[in-house]
This record gives sequence, structure tokens and C-alpha cells, in this order.
Amino acid sequence: MMKYLFMLFVLIFFFVAASSYAQQRRRIRVSNANFSFTALPLLAAREWKLFADQGLDIEIILMRSAASAAALGSGDLAYTSGIGPASISATLSGLDSRALWSSSNRIAYWLMAKPEFKSVRDLKGKKIGVSGLGGTSHVAMTLALEKNGLRPKDYVALSVPSGQLVPSLESGFVDAAALNPPYMFFAQRRGVHRLLDIGSFVEMPSGGLTALTKTIRARPDEVKGVIRAQQIAKREMLRSRERTLDLITGVLKMDKETAAATYKVVEASFNDTGIPTPEGIGNIIRAIKAGGRFKDRNIAFEDVADPRFAIEVAEELGYKLP
Repeated sequence: MMKYLFMLFVLIFFFVAASSYAQQRRRIRVSNANFSFTALPLLAAREWKLFADQGLDIEIILMRSAASAAALGSGDLAYTSGIGPASISATLSGLDSRALWSSSNRIAYWLMAKPEFKSVRDLKGKKIGVSGLGGTSHVAMTLALEKNGLRPKDYVALSVPSGQLVPSLESGFVDAAALNPPYMFFAQRRGVHRLLDIGSFVEMPSGGLTALTKTIRARPDEVKGVIRAQQIAKREMLRSRERTLDLITGVLKMDKETAAATYKVVEASFNDTGIPTPEGIGNIIRAIKAGGRFKDRNIAFEDVADPRFAIEVAEELGYKLP
């Protein structure tokens, strides 16, 4: 009799333990617009089991920014991977969400043109391609060009799919284009040169994490774990070049030459704390207002961002904070 009672006790113990483990490892859905350079910390955290180390079971869902905002609001997603004009606009439009963490506070975009264009001022009256009007590349490019003496009325910005920007440059459909990895390197091989490093002129979040405020309040440890895994991934990417090159070639499907060039951008971009800054978020807000939305609204940093968890993680990992 005692033997059967013991076996029953063991079975109950394992059932309870398994149920508890399943609850701890709740499937968490995170959206990402596309597997590109800005998604590398997210992908590294998944591929290198860093989310699992935090007790997290992450499912990455490919979804455009507009759709992800709706899915976040409905509860179909737990997080959106990214901070930019689309996510901030969604917050300002009534989605009770906050920007929590950024892959980098320096975007990796170059303004590139054929050799006959020697300076930014040569683009006056010309057509410039961007991957989406009102998106991160367009907003950052506009601000960078203004700092270099070219106002929005001085050129025509055209929306062109990312994969078609280089062919559009070659055909003359556009005279210049804002390009990020790997497209900037494809363009270089075709004789296109860099006129401007957009990221060096504009502080703006790249990639990152956005969540509903109710998620932040209800599951703070989970939020912190999602951030911690990606910040550790950034640190590991900088420490292990070969491992990161394998990730870039394997997951982003780049050739070795392009992957090596992309890694140089990683070294320049992914060495920060991941803490969203008032200046970076402010640049997004200013650009949104310049586009005609929320022009008369006084918007504070705290209205759209909550950097507390990113600050805590950075302190835990030994980053020097300002």
C-alpha cells in the first residue's frame, strides 16, 4: 500500500512541477517587421538560447508595423520588436504602449548616390529613394539633410521597396537612396558611393522593444528578462566576431563578404546601453509632427517611453551610465 501511495505522490509531484514549468515558460509572441540588421539582437537571443536562459519561450512573428500595433492592442502579441515612427505614432493614437529598449541609439543608414553627385547639395531638385515614407529611414534622412542644408522642399522623397532601391539607383529612377545593411554594400560594389552617414548626424532608436503598459505592470520580471536577453546578445555579438558572422550568414542569408562588412556596422552600433533617450525619442516625435500629425500636442518623453527596465539591465551588466 505504501509503495502505491509513494508512486502516487511522485506522479502528483511531477505533474505539479511540469504544470509550474509550463507556466514559467509561457509562449511569448514578439513581432518583427523583417529579418534585417536591426533584428540581429533579437535573432541572436533566440538562436543562442539567451531567451531560454532567462526562462522565456519566445516565438518571433514576421509582421508589418501597422499590423503589429493592432495585434499588440488585441493581445495577440506580447511585444513589438522595434521603436520608430510607426510604434510611437500608435502610442500617440491611443495604444497604451511604451518604448522600452533599443537595439541602438544610432541608426545604420547611408545616403548613397552615383559618383556624379559629389555632395548633398547636388541633390537639390533630385529624387531620393527611401524604404517607406514616414518610416525610420525617411525620418532620419530628413533630419540629417536639414543639418546639411537641404530642406524637404528641396528634393523629392520616393517610397521604394528595400530590395528595389539599388536597382532604382542604377536605372536612374532615383538619384540617391537611403540604404542600410546589406543594401549599402551591394550599392558600393556597383559603383555607388556614400554622400552621408545618416546615423552620425541623428540620434534615433534603431530596433528595440515596445509593450503595452498593462504588460509592464503585470509582468515586470518577464519584461526585464526579454530586455536582458537581447542586451546580453548585443554584448556577445561584439565579443565573438566569428559566431556573429555565422549568425549573419545563416539567419540573414548574406554572403561572407557582405556579412563581414555588416559586422563592422555592428561594432559601431551595438555598443550602447539600449536605454531609449529623450533626444532620440524626441527626434521621432519632431519628425512625426513635421509630417502633420499631433502638431498642437505637447508630448513628453514619458508619454511614449519607459526606460526603467533598460536602465536596470544596463546597471546589472556593468554598463557605464551617463
